Amino acid sequence: MLNSKTLVVASPADLIKVRMQADSRMASQGLQPQYCGPFDAFSKIIRTEGFGGLWKGVLPNVQTAFLVNMGELACYDHAKRFVINNNIANDNIYAHTLSSIMSGLSATTLSCPADVIKIRMMNQAVDNQENCNYRNSYDCLVKTVRVEGLKALWKGFFPTWARLGPWQFVFWVSYEKFRQIAGLSSF
Repeated sequence: MLNSKTLVVASPADLIKVRMQADSRMASQGLQPQYCGPFDAFSKIIRTEGFGGLWKGVLPNVQTAFLVNMGELACYDHAKRFVINNNIANDNIYAHTLSSIMSGLSATTLSCPADVIKIRMMNQAVDNQENCNYRNSYDCLVKTVRVEGLKALWKGFFPTWARLGPWQFVFWVSYEKFRQIAGLSSF
């Protein structure tokens, strides 16, 4: 689980990753990419946007992490309790698997809109404030919904779930196994 302090420190690395991923689209279209590697991206971002440019999109990045954590933590316990109380499975790997799937689905559903906003804010490389598409996260949210509709906030839902789902499974099943080994009760 990520906390906001860790995320603030790691946000520049996420920004560089997002920019380089967007940059690969230029290469696939036969255009010259902006960056030739992470260190080049790091130096070019500082040179063109200033040191603070490395933290572009940090607020939606923190929001995304918060929503992922909220979705996975709250949903896992409720899903597990539902599965056990309705005799779908005992407190075993089947219950943990079903609960982790629901946890990943919940985390993805909650975090996807913030992730879309985060990526749009991070990809917005500008020289000055007048040339930017979005003034802030809220402006980005409103413009995205107004231009593309509400469904645009869940673009990339299935790839995100494909990334979060296996993580949820590994995390929660491991957690439950360690809990059982330690002799700790379930609820």
